[in-house]
Amino acid sequence: MRVHECMTTPVITIEKSESVESAFEKMRQNRVHHLVVVDRQRVVGVISDYDTGSEKVKPYTSMKGLLVEDVMSEPAYCVEPDTTIREAANKMRGNRIGCLPVLENGELLGMVTTTDLLDLLGQGAERIVGTAEKQPVSRENPGSKPASFNPRLGKY
Repeated sequence: MRVHECMTTPVITIEKSESVESAFEKMRQNRVHHLVVVDRQRVVGVISDYDTGSEKVKPYTSMKGLLVEDVMSEPAYCVEPDTTIREAANKMRGNRIGCLPVLENGELLGMVTTTDLLDLLGQGAERIVGTAEKQPVSRENPGSKPASFNPRLGKY
């Protein structure tokens, strides 16, 4: 399965020069946890509900006066629409992030989130599993398969 099959669209964006208060309000109104941060329509980062109330904001004691660019996560880790779900999940896990903007030729198409992936898992997303023939184990080197098996002839 590929990212384009489960990504969320449309993506809600915010300019990096907008206030953190605006970002928080936009997330609340749209019932989302992440906004893609843009600078003149170029993806530059991501801001999440975590960022608007995290350790990044605590030293300021208030969101008043803070800009999105002050607290956003950058760079934005992005994927292409044909990225596999497994690759996307590993990228999120490896970078400890909750979403990946989906870009094609620099254009923002969608976003895949941990929620999208958990929904797939919960639905029991199906994948086509091919049949494989069992290959005998080599007697000379147990645990390895012989190098050249010809299935038509049934010989090695």
